[in-house]
Amino acid sequence: MLFLGFASGIPLALTAGAMQAWLTMEGMDLTTIGFIGLVALPYTFKFLWAPLMDRFEPRLLGRRRGWIVLVQFVIAAGLFFLSKTSPTHSTQIFGAIALVVAFSSASLDVVIDAYRADLLPPNERGLGSSFTVLGYRVAIVISGGITFIWAQQLGSWPQVYMIMASVMVTTAVLSSFLLPKIHADFKPLNSDPKRELVGFFMLLLGVAVGFYSSEILLTALSIDSESTNNWERLFFVLTQVTCALGLGLWLARKSGFATLNSSLETFFNEKSAVIFLLLIVLYKIGDAFAMSLTTAFLMRGMGFEAIEVGIASKTIGLLATIVGAMLGGFIMMYVRLSSALFIFGVLQLVSNLGYYLLAESGKGAWGTVEIPAFNLVIAKLTDPTNMDLLLLSVMGTENLSGGMGTAALLALLMGLCNKKFSATHFALLSAIASIGRVFVGPFSGVMAEQMGWPGFFLSSLVIAVPGVWLVFVMRKKIDLVIYSSQK
Repeated sequence: MLFLGFASGIPLALTAGAMQAWLTMEGMDLTTIGFIGLVALPYTFKFLWAPLMDRFEPRLLGRRRGWIVLVQFVIAAGLFFLSKTSPTHSTQIFGAIALVVAFSSASLDVVIDAYRADLLPPNERGLGSSFTVLGYRVAIVISGGITFIWAQQLGSWPQVYMIMASVMVTTAVLSSFLLPKIHADFKPLNSDPKRELVGFFMLLLGVAVGFYSSEILLTALSIDSESTNNWERLFFVLTQVTCALGLGLWLARKSGFATLNSSLETFFNEKSAVIFLLLIVLYKIGDAFAMSLTTAFLMRGMGFEAIEVGIASKTIGLLATIVGAMLGGFIMMYVRLSSALFIFGVLQLVSNLGYYLLAESGKGAWGTVEIPAFNLVIAKLTDPTNMDLLLLSVMGTENLSGGMGTAALLALLMGLCNKKFSATHFALLSAIASIGRVFVGPFSGVMAEQMGWPGFFLSSLVIAVPGVWLVFVMRKKIDLVIYSSQK
C-alpha cells in the first residue's frame, strides 16, 4: 500500500503545480496556462468510468493488477511524450497529452482504491489506508517540490519529466512482479461488453445534456451562478449537479449499463444503505466546516503571518496528519471499526475546541516555543523559528485527530464495497464523502460573519454531533456489514 500510494501520487503535481511552473518558465500567457489547468478535470469525474474498470480487465496479470500495471505504463508514456513536446509551439498537442496523463492518473487512483478494498482483510484496512496516504504524501513532495529543484539544477523541465517517466516505468515493472493477486472468486460481471460501452457513452451524454440544459433553464429564470448571494449560487450548483447525474443515471439504466446498474442495486439493496450514505457525508462535516476558513481565521482574525501559518499547517500539521493516520491504522488492527469511528469522531469534535480557545485567548496566550530546523523529507524547516505555542498545539491536535478520523472513514468505505464492484462503489462513496467538504464554504462564510470567530467554531462542534451520534446508533450495523463474510 505504501508503494501503490507513492505510484498514485507521482503524476498529480506533474499535471498541476509542476506543469504550471514549466509553462511559466516557457513564457506562456496566463490565459493559456489557465486553460491547460483544466486537464485536472478527470480527478473530479473519475467515478463515471469506474464501472468500466470493474467490468473489463486486461488478461495476463489478472484482476486489478492488470489495470494497475497498464495504466502506469500509459502514464510513463504520457510523461515521456510531454518531455518531447514543446508547450509553446505545439500547445494543443501538449494539452492533449497532459489530459491523457491526468485521465490515466485518475484511473490509477480508482483501481488502487479497488485493489486495496479487495485485498485487505477488515482489521488491516485502516493501516492500509494510512500507508497509502503516507506514500501519496511522499510522492507529492517529490513531484510537486523536489522536481522544482531538479528543474533549476538541470535547467530543463523536459529532462525532469523524462526522469519521472522512468520512475513510472519502474513502478509498473515492480507492480507486475510484487503485487499479490486478488482471490480468483472475485470476477467481473458477465454482461454484454458492447452494451456496457453503449451504456457508458449514454451516461456521459446524459451528464452533459443535464448539466448544460439546467444552466440554460436557471439562467432563463434569472438565477445567476455569479450572484453575490451565496445561497443563490449554491442552489445553482446543486441544481446543475442533480440534473446532470439524474439524467445520466436514467439514460445509463435505460441503455443497459449493466455494471453501473448492478453495482447501484447491490449497494442500495442493503437495508441501511441510505443511512450509511448519510453517515459518510456527516462523519467529517464538522471538521470540514471548521477547516474551511482556518487560514482566513489565523491570518485575518488572529493576525498571524503567512510564514507562521505555513509552518504550522504545512510542516507540523502535515506531520500530525500522517502520525494520526498511522496511529489510527494501528489502533484499528485491535479494535472494531465502529469503536474506532466513534472514538476518532469524538476526538475530531473536541479538537475544534482548540480554535475556539485560540479565538478567545488571542495570539501569544501560551507564549512561544522555538522549533529547531529539521528535514524529514515530507516536511522540513531550514532555520530555527519561534512559534506561537497555542497555535502549534491547536493545529497539531486537530490534524492528529483528523488523520485518525480519515483512516477510519476510508476503512468504512472499503468495507461497504462489494468486491465485484469495488472500483465503482469506492469511487462513488468517496465522491459522496467529499460533498460536505465541497459545499460547506458558503454556509461557513455566512455563519462566521454573523456569529464571530468564537461562535463559528462552537457551531462546528454542534455540526459534528450528528455524525458521531449516527456512528453510535449504527455501531452494530457497521460491524455486521464490515465484518460480514459476504463482503
